[in-house]
Amino acid sequence: MRTSHRRRTVAATAGLAACALVAAPLAASAAVDNPVVYPGTGALELTPLGTHETGVFDESAAEIVQPWGDRLFVVDALAGAVTVLDYADPESIVEEFVISSDGVANSVAIREDGLGVIAFEDEVRTDPGHLVFFDASAADAASAYLGEVTVGALPDMVTITDDGSYAVVANEGEPDDDYEIDPEGSISVVKLHPTKVRASAQGLVRTADFHAFEEGGRKDLPAGVRIFGEFPHDDYPVSRNLEPEYITTDGSTAYVTLQEANAIAVVNLKNAKVDDVWALGVKDHSVAGLGLDPSDRDPEEDASTIDIRTYEGLYGMYMPDAIDSYTVGGQTYLVTANEGDAREWGDYEEPVRVKDLEDDGFGPVCASLSAANGVDDITDDAELGRLNVTFELGFDETAGCYTELYAFGSRSFSIWTTDGELVFDSGESFEQITAAAAPEFFNSNHSESNFEGRSEDKGPEPESVAIGEIDGSIYAFIGFERVGGIAVFDITDPTAGEFVTYINNRDFSVSMEGVVEDAEDLAEAQAEADGITDDDVIDGLKDEAAAAAIAQYLPQAGDLGPEGIAFIPAADSPNGQPLIAVGNEVSGTTTVFAID
Repeated sequence: MRTSHRRRTVAATAGLAACALVAAPLAASAAVDNPVVYPGTGALELTPLGTHETGVFDESAAEIVQPWGDRLFVVDALAGAVTVLDYADPESIVEEFVISSDGVANSVAIREDGLGVIAFEDEVRTDPGHLVFFDASAADAASAYLGEVTVGALPDMVTITDDGSYAVVANEGEPDDDYEIDPEGSISVVKLHPTKVRASAQGLVRTADFHAFEEGGRKDLPAGVRIFGEFPHDDYPVSRNLEPEYITTDGSTAYVTLQEANAIAVVNLKNAKVDDVWALGVKDHSVAGLGLDPSDRDPEEDASTIDIRTYEGLYGMYMPDAIDSYTVGGQTYLVTANEGDAREWGDYEEPVRVKDLEDDGFGPVCASLSAANGVDDITDDAELGRLNVTFELGFDETAGCYTELYAFGSRSFSIWTTDGELVFDSGESFEQITAAAAPEFFNSNHSESNFEGRSEDKGPEPESVAIGEIDGSIYAFIGFERVGGIAVFDITDPTAGEFVTYINNRDFSVSMEGVVEDAEDLAEAQAEADGITDDDVIDGLKDEAAAAAIAQYLPQAGDLGPEGIAFIPAADSPNGQPLIAVGNEVSGTTTVFAID
């Protein structure tokens, strides 16, 4: 899911009762005082070693992280740059310099020999973006820059194939906020020099598009690929509907998540053509072990409990964000983090609470759905009433009501064959794990510490995934965007993933939205007491107070909103130990964990 890089969250929340409005210096630290740890099999443990802090709250100052040598390259979308960090000593991470360009930085990838690529969206995000090539071994930004090429609109993710032959870019092509312009989604395939660290020429850029799947094209789009939405023009073709999100590669094939479409595209890199698109289908939440907690008002109005259960007629669309791949027994498998996402542009807003479907003009929920679940009214807040679903699916024209309901995301990670067959899903385990690990903050939001703040949306929201092999076993490291933390599963057997451990380097006692809100309220009250009436002056005082509160409390909050994870094998690690590096977009922190 793409997050706006130009927001500042100051919504009212419950936070600290008061806070000192004196800026305090940022303190580098490895971990909060009491990280949340919940062990599974005990096969391995994660230990925070060191953290780089930007001091920026909720502005995407640390997103994707890519290791190379003794450096970490971290996407700072707020600054429109990649920050270069020296982590030769993972317990003392030092900032070296930044590599910047016009527009917003979204992703970075580095080849083994140090050829790096950064994806930048244009300042007008619906215009073509560009890639900046750089030398990861350079001493400074000026000597690092190698050149650039133009790619498609909103290049959201870039990766490099294992053999180093291609840089592959997911051009998401999202519309503008007013829904007046919607560029095509596409995948750029850039041929790289096989042995030299240098920029590619524009002539080596080819684009894989989705025109073949449109009316009159040579390929059929499978049923179940979500093509929909209103657009203020005469047509709304597949090529503008499909929005590539994330990529993994296997040889000369790329597998690309199409999140909102609930699909995966298969791209032939040699000819830059989309060979296939798979519909991923849905998860049946009526099946034992595939339940969820869909309400923050259960079991009765204005109350909250942890209540993970199954529901007849409720389905979760997988809608993966990140994707990775690995090979076992000569067969490649794809691993997806099934975050979920909806289309919300202009006047078109897809998510609707179940209880509002009829009032919003989409139709009632069938009484048979209540009967199937053994309740008087399935649209009650204690049942599915508060759950956000799509109004686009499940309506039975003959019955004149919704016989099925479809939620965004599946609150899980999945393993698929390269033919699109589902071989494993983690079911309801993410909510079960986080409920056991931190029950008072089950399904918390990231910028606010709360209880069940995300139950009616997408739960913990699995956002990122990285795969690593340690001592012959293969592990998936999955980051939860909202409640936070990293869950580790042993996926050596792709059909039987096993929970290993969970760690959340977060102090829930610090609710950052509340801290900011309290600081601004205090500043406004003091201004009123001082007789200040000028709105601009008051706003300035509130901004200063918020900045001081963030400087004081953000280091205590820990890691908020893990966005990107990189696995670092022992052979490539600066301390000879396998590590993971995690970029956290809400706290603006990059944290390195040891794997024991």
